[in-house]
Amino acid sequence: MRLTNREAPNELRRRVVAAGIFSLVVFAILGARLYALQVGETERWSSLAENNRIRLARIPPTRGLILDANGDPLVDNRPAYDVVIVPEDTRDMEKTLAQASELLELPTPSIDAIRAAARKRPAYEGLVIHRDVDWSSVVTLETRQLEIPGVSLEVGPLRTYPYGPLASHVLGYVGEVTQTDLEADESYRMGDLIGKFGSERAWERFLRGVAGGQQIEVDSLGRRLRVLSRVPETIGSSVVLTIDRRLQQFAEQLLEDHEGAIVALRPSTGEVLALASRPAFDPNVFARGIQRKEWDGLVSAKLDPLSNRALQGQYPPGSTFKIVTAMAALEEGAVNPFTRIFCGGAYWFGNRSYRCWKRGGHGSMNLHDALVQSCDVYFYQVGSRIGVDTIAEYAHKLGLGVPTGIDLTHEKGGLIPTSEWKRKRFNERWYPGETLSVAIGQGYVLATPLQMANLIAMVANGGVRHRPQYVNRIESPSGEVLEQYDPHVVEKVEFKRSTLHQIREALRDVVNSPRGTGKNALLPNIDVGGKTGTSQVFKMGRNVVKTEHLARHLRDHAWFVAFAPVDDPEIAIAVLVEHAGKGGGATAAPLAHDLADFYFALTRGRDYRYVEAAPSRKVEVANAAKPQRVEIPAAKPQRVEIPPETRERMRALAG
Repeated sequence: MRLTNREAPNELRRRVVAAGIFSLVVFAILGARLYALQVGETERWSSLAENNRIRLARIPPTRGLILDANGDPLVDNRPAYDVVIVPEDTRDMEKTLAQASELLELPTPSIDAIRAAARKRPAYEGLVIHRDVDWSSVVTLETRQLEIPGVSLEVGPLRTYPYGPLASHVLGYVGEVTQTDLEADESYRMGDLIGKFGSERAWERFLRGVAGGQQIEVDSLGRRLRVLSRVPETIGSSVVLTIDRRLQQFAEQLLEDHEGAIVALRPSTGEVLALASRPAFDPNVFARGIQRKEWDGLVSAKLDPLSNRALQGQYPPGSTFKIVTAMAALEEGAVNPFTRIFCGGAYWFGNRSYRCWKRGGHGSMNLHDALVQSCDVYFYQVGSRIGVDTIAEYAHKLGLGVPTGIDLTHEKGGLIPTSEWKRKRFNERWYPGETLSVAIGQGYVLATPLQMANLIAMVANGGVRHRPQYVNRIESPSGEVLEQYDPHVVEKVEFKRSTLHQIREALRDVVNSPRGTGKNALLPNIDVGGKTGTSQVFKMGRNVVKTEHLARHLRDHAWFVAFAPVDDPEIAIAVLVEHAGKGGGATAAPLAHDLADFYFALTRGRDYRYVEAAPSRKVEVANAAKPQRVEIPAAKPQRVEIPPETRERMRALAG
């Protein structure tokens, strides 16, 4: 039986109509929304879908090389596998990090550090959690990546220092950019490597290169499927040094039993031929990402391997400073070549006695003999005649008391005291007795090995003060010279020709005369000029204490500065051996002798007991704690051979 309209209740008819209208409205809304999504916003949703599949990956630039004067790479790059995590592709970052580290048998990174880094970059951008993993980790990750979604491998260039600690204070090291770096230069991105120290920092603008990019397709787990397009990065330019790697290596081996520095310059140009500082450190530790324990070990090490003693170490120059006092006295007319002063072993001034290093004295001496035999009493009296301010004036002319200007950070300027300096520093007047100590390079006087090398270079070249230059040119990756650096003259000091002649002849006899204190630097066929120095660390007062009874850190420093050949100088050398306990003639002069001999063997084509060096396969890391080793792919480890007599002498002195 069918109900007619007349028979249907009114209430039911209203409900049916309302339900129909409601259904029509709902379907209308759904239809409108579907139309909007599929037609009106097609481009937007297509782009989002595509971006979920395609990502833009920034390619960090490959840094330029650092080469020695002969084109031998001192700093290079090699491929390295880094483990990265993409925050967007992992649900539980802490759990994923723990799983990845356990799977790869690597320490778990700090979750707080990872999260802090993740907040500073897009969620799809990978964060490096382990750098330069070994091949077994690579295989493990590739085969078991499904167990750790969001974690993958990236291949990129790793900075490598094939000779390990060699020239580490000159080359420096790299590290990851900090927030300060990013604020200073917006072109960097988190995770980029930047020069932090040495040449890596000083020449960053050339070495860094320009980043490239990739458009890559990924799956739902963030795994890379294929590269869709690529914008290649621009490789950084190469920095070519003036330093000869062979000479540098030999200088560092001469110092292997000592703490100290050796600097070799070309007097005519100011070019740095070698700049050695010991102890040193291995920059490879920084390139792969230094651990907190390793860093703490380096900065807390008693011998401070991070300090560049060549330009940061400030020491009393001792008797090498007598060159300054002698030149000031000759220039001012306080003495002449015939002025004689008697040395009886001590000089009474005021109410105290100032001793000479030679207990019995030197007798009657002129300036030439006083320099040759390094008579303290002679220079006490000369210093008293000319005064501390005149000494300081000539010390400044010879480049002391101010940084040399070399393009390396944290260079120290030393100290040359004056009467005005003491008044400002201590609010006291200058006492005449203090001048006596200054005249022989003691008291408040401080200088760096680099400054002393520059000083002896000025004596050698006739008074031209150069800014020490250790970079010759900048080259493009193809070898094109982009910038060439010529010698930079800071000042030309017009010394009297007679002054320079007298000083040079005296320094020649320091080495070549049987009475000279520097005869251990004598070369058979080349005239060497030089000056010894002993820098007192412990003030003995009235009592004389034997060196062997002093703690090592209280023993004297040993100095020697030299140039050769005397008549046509090619090399200027400064050697500083910390706490040698013996004079510069016994400790530092032999090292200068061997370095000069090796230099002339290289430049004259003469045979020398030298094995052509190659990068070491294993390089020891300078660490105050447990020594570690960094594996570096290379050829056979080779070394410079030091003459046996020199090695025996060094061992005896070190013992």
